[in-house]
Amino acid sequence: MEKLFKLLNRQVANFGVLYTKLHNYHWFVVGEKFFELHEKFEELYDEVTEHFDEVAERILMLDGTPIATLKEFLEHATVKEASGKLGYREMVEAVINDFKHVNKELAETIEVAQELGDEVTVDMLIGISSSLQKHVWMLGAYLK
Repeated sequence: MEKLFKLLNRQVANFGVLYTKLHNYHWFVVGEKFFELHEKFEELYDEVTEHFDEVAERILMLDGTPIATLKEFLEHATVKEASGKLGYREMVEAVINDFKHVNKELAETIEVAQELGDEVTVDMLIGISSSLQKHVWMLGAYLK
């Protein structure tokens, strides 16, 4: 179970960092795509907040302890904070890459949960993965 807690906490950390990163993009996007991306980044940070909370609460339901400080998020996250001023294309590409990265890690976590017979966690993570995959596809189509 400790391995599952570690992997789930990594996603709590990733979603904590993504929440702030998406806010950064929401606040600092400029130019001709401002209106649509300002709104899209808000939609994404709202969704990431739901994933963030859902995964942390699942850890609690399993009698684990979710990480819950900014310091811990930065120590355990595998996605990086936003850095510098980016153009809208670079912002969208960064989100695509982060979502792909998190999705890959979710697959590993799903495997561990399956090995433990924890189908509720598997189901939750598959739902999150499905949503991230759809965003990757849609954001990729947006950039074409």
